[in-house]
Amino acid sequence: MKSGIDLAVTGDLRHADYEATYGGANSFLRRRFSKSLDGVDLAVVGVPLDLATTNRPGARLGPNAVRSASAIMAWERPYGAACDPRKVLAAIDYGDVAFDFGKPAEIADRITREFQTILEAGVATLALGGDHYISYPILRAVAARHGPVALLHFDAHTDTWTDDADRLMDHGTMFRKAADEGLVLPNRSVQVGIRTHNPDPMDFNILDCPWIHANGVEAAVRRIREVVADHPVYLTFDIDCLDPAFAPGTGTPVSGGLSSAQALGILQGLGGLRFVGGDVVEVAPAYDVGQITALAAAHVGYQFLALYCASPAFTPSA
Repeated sequence: MKSGIDLAVTGDLRHADYEATYGGANSFLRRRFSKSLDGVDLAVVGVPLDLATTNRPGARLGPNAVRSASAIMAWERPYGAACDPRKVLAAIDYGDVAFDFGKPAEIADRITREFQTILEAGVATLALGGDHYISYPILRAVAARHGPVALLHFDAHTDTWTDDADRLMDHGTMFRKAADEGLVLPNRSVQVGIRTHNPDPMDFNILDCPWIHANGVEAAVRRIREVVADHPVYLTFDIDCLDPAFAPGTGTPVSGGLSSAQALGILQGLGGLRFVGGDVVEVAPAYDVGQITALAAAHVGYQFLALYCASPAFTPSA
């Protein structure tokens, strides 16, 4: 293991070099900051949007908080992972999607176009939010590339409420829109950790928090594998899936959620599914305590990189 300085600027696309956690430029896992997609397998992309929140704002500060927290784990491979994504994935930190907050009508299309550019180059994405609405314009780009996907959705909320007001942005209605537009396949999708009432599940398969607590991680893994089968999978992880004891820094916390260990255990059991993209959203650092929410989100993001390494959809670049 070599030691470096500002690996976010000087590091190779694949490296396991060491940099002090308290110094250097804070890219995600010390991956190189770059807009070049040449020879890249996966791009980490920040989407600092929180105009769609219905409770506490602040998730626009989430991407950089997660990047900062990720420094503490950049020196080692994810525990229990079948591969070391630092050495297998040619990964970059693409920086953030730029948009004009004063022109909200343009933001969704701007996000979609940015992700289409990346995906059309044959590069997978991990998005760092931002509020959960960002998954909707990203899914438009993903479905255009891969067709309708199975959604693996970790959350306290189903986010399939009816948008009676036809709001331009709402982080509680976007998966209803995604299903209505044929971007996701509800009967092949699984929502994990739900603990808020919604009278219309829209054919999504729900493993709510009481079910997880009663049946455990292994049963959840089996059920997810049964439902998803060999379909392309998009992972979306709202950090409020975790109990506020493990993730207080979020806009709409709900008690009774999963522990970090339960959530990571489920993800670790899903190696070999056909993951094609993912996001981690709703980290609002102003409400965090000791960076534990951002740290949990960074661990989830790192687990996604390990899952993508093992995905049949992944073909390493030269």
